[in-house]
Amino acid sequence: MRVTAATSQSATAPGGGGISTAGVAGSDGLRRARAEAGRWAPALAILLALLIVAATAEIVLDGALGHSPLIPKSPAIASWLEGIGERLGYRVFLIAIIVFTCAYAGLLVLARGVSKRWAIVLVGALHAIVFAGPILLSTDVFSYIAYARMGVEHGINPYLHGPLAIAHDPVYHYVGQDWKHVATAYGPLYTLLSYPLAPLGLKGALWGMKLEALLASVGTLALTWRCACARGLDPVPALLAVGANPLYILYGLGGAHNDLIMMLLMMAAVSLTFAGRDAPAAAAVVAGALVKATVAALLPFMILSRRRLAPILGALAALAVGALAGYAAFGIHGIDVVAALNRDAAFVSTDSFATEIAHLFGKPGVFPIDHDLLKGALVLIVLHLLWRTWRGYDWIAASGWTLLAISVTSTWLLAWYILWPLPLAVVTRDRRLLAATLAVQALFIVHQTAPIFAPVP
Repeated sequence: MRVTAATSQSATAPGGGGISTAGVAGSDGLRRARAEAGRWAPALAILLALLIVAATAEIVLDGALGHSPLIPKSPAIASWLEGIGERLGYRVFLIAIIVFTCAYAGLLVLARGVSKRWAIVLVGALHAIVFAGPILLSTDVFSYIAYARMGVEHGINPYLHGPLAIAHDPVYHYVGQDWKHVATAYGPLYTLLSYPLAPLGLKGALWGMKLEALLASVGTLALTWRCACARGLDPVPALLAVGANPLYILYGLGGAHNDLIMMLLMMAAVSLTFAGRDAPAAAAVVAGALVKATVAALLPFMILSRRRLAPILGALAALAVGALAGYAAFGIHGIDVVAALNRDAAFVSTDSFATEIAHLFGKPGVFPIDHDLLKGALVLIVLHLLWRTWRGYDWIAASGWTLLAISVTSTWLLAWYILWPLPLAVVTRDRRLLAATLAVQALFIVHQTAPIFAPVP
């Protein structure tokens, strides 16, 4: 076979080494492709950001009209937005979620090319839109207000009684049906933080809860940025991964969930460890656990990693102060965290991985033996991560894996639970944690949006 010179000859260097002209051409082509991508990447990033803002605005504006199963029954706090959108239906919501998620995924790919200013502008715009709108997708905030009004306005211990005890109070009509008989499972620190909002009336307390969530989110994102810089990581991808996340914005911030306060204290603890302040860092973890007990999972990893007495002393001091305050305000039930956790662990949600796996195996649901198996699996995972941390593995990554394992093995899974490991995942060098966290979130969104792809009967 005869091969033409154009395809077979090489340009030979004086030393005799051959450099393929095809290789040179390929290298030039690659450089041109990268240069071309660099030109259109900013425009694409702007387009994706606009899609995220548009999807968020669509949900908020349509949700402001109320009368939707996706928007909990609520006092009219976003009436100035009425008349702009239409009643929020499932189809519009699911399409908006899909658009938001796809644009978010694309934005993460281009995140390194996004300027700090525009990243902050995008995240700030999303926060402002959600803050101005109604409560989204959850009635939990009304439970928060109910527990606060029980203690302040009616002198009833929220750790002994559910909102049914104040059935005559205006907030009762907005509490979720599943929680009217259930005493609070939140830590005494959060309950005390909510008490000053009770005298403001229902609308005032609702705006207070929204403001608390907004400030907690801003603080969490600021600390995430700071921790990323401390680790030598680019803070822009970290900010976008958390602050432009669809579950974080629509479910976490949109529902004004107290998980944001817990995450604020969690990231404060991480930031303090980077500054070498081990005792305050451990105290911050305990404070977070007195808001929501889950974040206590960080403490053993922190102690194992630091191998000093300071975090133990800091944790014990904070625990003693919190326990005394909780006991003084609410009695022994205010500090009985184990009982509250055992009660909540028995709940089963349709979105949990345990429920879906049970259905795959032809089971109608989760049985008691399944709870035990899941708890056993979680214990094994935590023990393995503790061993790895002792051997030198990053304690922040180990903590993130633990929080992710807690959410995956829980039979009561809600969207904001799978946000817990996200700030940790973006400040650790183990990229597998971020990939796993985003994968779990993607599976949750797929499960939520599956009805839109179901064949019409």
